[in-house]
Amino acid sequence: MCHHDERGFTLGPICGIERQIHGNDGVFMAVIGTIEGKFTRRNGCRCCSFLLYVVMVGVLVGLTGNFSHATFFSAARPGSSEVGNIARGAIPEPILTFTRTIKAGDTLSAIFDRYHISTRVLLQLLSADESILALDVLRPGHRLTFTLDQENRSLVSMKLLIHPGKSVIYKRVDDCTFEYEEVITPGTWEEELLDGTISSSFYQSARSAGLTDHETGTIIELFRDQIQFTRRIRVGDRFQVIRSRQFIDGVFTGQSRIEGVRIFRGSRVYSVFLFDDGNYYDSEGDSLERALRRYPMAGHYRVSSRFNPARRHPITNRIVPHYGVDFAMPSGTSVLSIGDGVVTRIHKHPFAGIYLEIRHGSHYASRYLHLSRVLVRRGQTVKRGDRIALSGSTGRSTAPHLHYELHIGGRPVNPLTAKIPTRVAVPGTRREAFNRRVAELVATMEQSSRKLALRHTKDRS
Repeated sequence: MCHHDERGFTLGPICGIERQIHGNDGVFMAVIGTIEGKFTRRNGCRCCSFLLYVVMVGVLVGLTGNFSHATFFSAARPGSSEVGNIARGAIPEPILTFTRTIKAGDTLSAIFDRYHISTRVLLQLLSADESILALDVLRPGHRLTFTLDQENRSLVSMKLLIHPGKSVIYKRVDDCTFEYEEVITPGTWEEELLDGTISSSFYQSARSAGLTDHETGTIIELFRDQIQFTRRIRVGDRFQVIRSRQFIDGVFTGQSRIEGVRIFRGSRVYSVFLFDDGNYYDSEGDSLERALRRYPMAGHYRVSSRFNPARRHPITNRIVPHYGVDFAMPSGTSVLSIGDGVVTRIHKHPFAGIYLEIRHGSHYASRYLHLSRVLVRRGQTVKRGDRIALSGSTGRSTAPHLHYELHIGGRPVNPLTAKIPTRVAVPGTRREAFNRRVAELVATMEQSSRKLALRHTKDRS
């Protein structure tokens, strides 16, 4: 038999005690029943009867010594949820995995404080994250999933879900170390055509056609040497865009890319097409990407550590990737931007030190770590060869040097050997394949043009 107090609280632990005493010490229960009945009849107070009941059970608990303090005082409201306890930082016994969806204003340290995970563990995770710096930019919608050890409540693993196609899992190796695994799911890419007519600005018209801010910015960047969008685009001009979007199990991941664009200005047509080498070309196969520098500094400096995604730690023998190239150079040496772009990140990391990231168009990005000083600001536009920082030895560093990374399509590559834009055309051996791809995209766009012409004819009639 289970008891409820006047407010509806279930005395689950008492029920358990009563069942155990019924099984082993029925005499005690008989005594309680007798006393309870007389007390209730004499005083007519159910509340007093309840208090007497609790006291008597407490005495029995002390006599039997079979119940813990925590168990006795764990009464819960019927239908209550354990999620509220997690939100307050107290993790209930049965729940060892819980998830936090990042909201605007969230910081990693505040989240760890909320769940009573120590700063020591946070630093261990940041040490493991130094190679990819995924935890440095938490955005609303990202999800962190924590898994705790059942016995000692220590953090066993943490998963960062960036989007359905990309996540990073940090797993404990020993008391002092985590290692990470980057999980990439290719999914399927589906093409779609978006077209529109300029009614005010290109930006507003592109957004009305269904393009995102990022996609619109990419198009403006691609045509920056051909079209002045604020002056030369006029009402009535048309545009066609083919974009691909990534889906996993039918769910859009939020990732997209521009496959081809045509902009009609009077009698002129401006076009750009993405080829399978990751570069954009016009319809004649000439590159639209501005050239990148191979080295981020003037002069020659010794390479002290090369790009090696399979580098093994000399002591632990575990794989610790090195996704960049280290140049040994004195602190204060000028660091140069490898190409035109926009500064997207400036951070101070406990292990990567002071670092910055520059986005070069839609496909390329560069990172510069262990700096002593940054000479640009976030959001600033820079040119190829601009002085952007001074080298140093901040963060986890044994000597002054520059750690330089190049990312193509979101993935780190060897910056000393990777194919980078040099203002060249599609190679002759690939020209046929390029022409086939352009023909496919143009055919899709022409279908839209024919439908638009037919619609205009009907409107005039």
